[in-house]
Amino acid sequence: QVQLVESGGGLVQAGGSLRLSCAASGRTFSIWRMGWFRQAPGKEREFVASITWSAGSPDYADSVKGRFTISRDNVKNTASLQMNSLKPEDTAVYYCAAAFARDYNYWGQGTQVTVSS
Repeated sequence: QVQLVESGGGLVQAGGSLRLSCAASGRTFSIWRMGWFRQAPGKEREFVASITWSAGSPDYADSVKGRFTISRDNVKNTASLQMNSLKPEDTAVYYCAAAFARDYNYWGQGTQVTVSS
């Protein structure tokens, strides 16, 4: 089992920045990849970014490339998402997730990000 707790959401004006953090506990030694997803009202959950736990290789959705940066600290067992140049369409609940293999097995409770225009 892995427990995930997100923090860092909030309200920001368009063009601003926020940094989300995800603290992992439990079987963190089994984590292969950490990811960030988001779900806006009335929409399906979508992939935002991911990073391999060991090598730190990132991957991004096209909609956030060049604006968001994912990182991880596998000593402190945290994953972060630095979000710059935020747009109103980035408004969503953001979820942290952990994968032992291909599928994401564990999810955090989510943190709200609201970008005002």
